Amino acid sequence: MADGEERTTLRPLRPATPRTDSGGGPDGPATGLPRPRRPWLSSGKPADDAAPDPPPTDPVPAEAIDNAAGTTSDATTPDRTDATAAESTPKTTVEESTPESGAPAARRRRVRFGHAVRLPGPRAAARATRAWSRRPSGRLTLPGVFLLVLVAATATAGALLVPATLGAPRPVAVDATADPLPSDLPPSGQVPPPGQFPPPTATLPPGVTPPGTAGPAGGRPSDALAGWARDTGAKVGIDPIAMQAYGYAELVLAETDRACGLSWTTLAAIGLVESRHGQANNAQLGADGRAVPEIIGLPLDGQGNRMRIADTDRGELDRDTTYDRAIGPMQFIPTTWEEIGADADNDGRKDPHNIHDAALAAGMYLCKGGRNLTIPGDWWNAILSYNDVRRYAQDVFDAANRYGQASRT
Repeated sequence: MADGEERTTLRPLRPATPRTDSGGGPDGPATGLPRPRRPWLSSGKPADDAAPDPPPTDPVPAEAIDNAAGTTSDATTPDRTDATAAESTPKTTVEESTPESGAPAARRRRVRFGHAVRLPGPRAAARATRAWSRRPSGRLTLPGVFLLVLVAATATAGALLVPATLGAPRPVAVDATADPLPSDLPPSGQVPPPGQFPPPTATLPPGVTPPGTAGPAGGRPSDALAGWARDTGAKVGIDPIAMQAYGYAELVLAETDRACGLSWTTLAAIGLVESRHGQANNAQLGADGRAVPEIIGLPLDGQGNRMRIADTDRGELDRDTTYDRAIGPMQFIPTTWEEIGADADNDGRKDPHNIHDAALAAGMYLCKGGRNLTIPGDWWNAILSYNDVRRYAQDVFDAANRYGQASRT
């Protein structure tokens, strides 16, 4: 300032926003601010290009200032100040813009607790299991798990299959087959009527004792029924010795198993069908009740609809060391006799060829398992357990029915 006039040239201020021109000049257009990290917090409006700064004002020459009469620096300062303020005022609102198209950013959808639990898919689970199986713990655990599963499957199969094959009761007599049920079988609601004396509720007559106890001197326990056996046997056509055996078996079971309700007519029917009361194969009952010669059935070799049972008694009872055979007046299989054999005449022997022992053993077998032979279902099941042939059960029913009716005449 030499002559009292201000000759300093005013230069515009720099804009507040960065410029994009490569030259770095002060007049380049301004761009928008960078997009924030969280676009959902912005207003979502498309960003507009920043308004270009106004062109800078050319400096006023010193000659124009000198020639201006009565003009002071105060007169020109307001105009320059206003222009400078207008140029230097930054934008107060910066809207978000995309780098390329300028389209508004998509609002991200937030799901509550979406990241809290993430369940692995089947492939991830398979990969994890495969990786675990390669570890020492997996190599020890997996074989143990497979072994437990195998043992459980075997036990389940055994529980289902073994009772069906081994648990079924084996028939007592021979020729057990699975013939279809004949159409002429009586309805299951019927049982053969009991015979006349001794009734199921009768007690043992004087001198008659259950097997295993001391009998009366000079005779068998069943000899007390000799009179009844002679009279009733004449009515029904049965040898008195066989009648004594059937009647005595009913009385013994009436004392030892009252719930069974066995009648002598059922035992007599079985004796008729099996051996004609001990007279099959030209045999005869002796005074002691033993069938002579011994009644021995065909070998159980699987032929002729017979069961196949290999020898179990080494030929002691059936005289056959290859296959088992049905034996005695009631045709017991040796294995069944070993289980259920009885000594009804108190001679100290369980003889399947003696009709007294065989009749009592047959009655005990029919009453086995808590059966009540006064119930039709139990009666039929008992006969079929003795010999699982439908025609056989029908023949026993018919014979028992005839004996019961004939004994009451």
